[in-house]
Amino acid sequence: MHPIREPHQSGMLAVSERHRIYWEESGNPAGIPVIYLHGGPGAGTAPACRGFFNPEKYRIVLIDQRGSGRSEPYADIEENTTWDLVADIEKVRTMLGIDKWLVFGGSWGSTLALAYAQSHPEAVLGLILRGIFLCRQSEIDWLCQSGGSNRIYPDVWQDFLAPVPADERGDLVEAYRRLLSPDNPDREQMLAAASAWARQESHIICLEHDQKGVDYYNDGMAALAISRIENHYFVHRGWLDGEKAILNNIGKIRHIPTRIVQGRYDICTPPTSAWDLKQAFPEAKLEWTLAGHTAFEPATAKALVAATDYFAEHGTL
Repeated sequence: MHPIREPHQSGMLAVSERHRIYWEESGNPAGIPVIYLHGGPGAGTAPACRGFFNPEKYRIVLIDQRGSGRSEPYADIEENTTWDLVADIEKVRTMLGIDKWLVFGGSWGSTLALAYAQSHPEAVLGLILRGIFLCRQSEIDWLCQSGGSNRIYPDVWQDFLAPVPADERGDLVEAYRRLLSPDNPDREQMLAAASAWARQESHIICLEHDQKGVDYYNDGMAALAISRIENHYFVHRGWLDGEKAILNNIGKIRHIPTRIVQGRYDICTPPTSAWDLKQAFPEAKLEWTLAGHTAFEPATAKALVAATDYFAEHGTL
């Protein structure tokens, strides 16, 4: 990956009366503008996210989406929908005076990148997408209902089930909605559920086990944003049903140069979603890597850096 440099400007942007989102800019102010869209939803960004882009050639913009990372209020799900986030991206672009930019998103970030591009194709130079998630019910069920990822991680699944009463396990997304709700008067129960939700995901995103990543979410407050916001989006299927579903609107972006990088052994966002996107979007280039889900596994990181380097050199993907 490329050298990671400190931001040369950053701040908090008021995107509504309720929400302020963190933004930063690093790299070359005269370079190719690119925005990095993090996963979750609710995961937030980290300095390592800058490393996918050559700082000599890119004007690198990172944001923490509503309720995530350094954005405020933390873990807040009010006024927090896909379309709010799409509008926020546009507000950042306008604030920074950017005409068009490359949009880079992985996992939930791939969903948001596609939704943004379909809403504002005139503002997108290209799309680099990783670990495809389309927010379909089948993908949510794979993660959160018996018969999906639990068949591969049955031991991890027991920890995920533990906070949920036995009579509520028929719909685990709904059960966790109650447990993670800001209205839950039992704070200890809420934070225990947040940890269980986030640890389950942390277990399944890596091809090689990352105990440090799992242990980070033993802290219920650290886990609260990704668990509560992710659950909130799953309850509502990302507000991407029917006419707003991603695959139904591919015609709006088929002219945009697009590269898809997908881990062959991704247990979090199974490869079938990347394949379905490729079938609907044959102009996109799909590259398989011998990796799991995370962007930082060596094969995937290498492919993503190669994609950003190629775009910097050729202006296409």
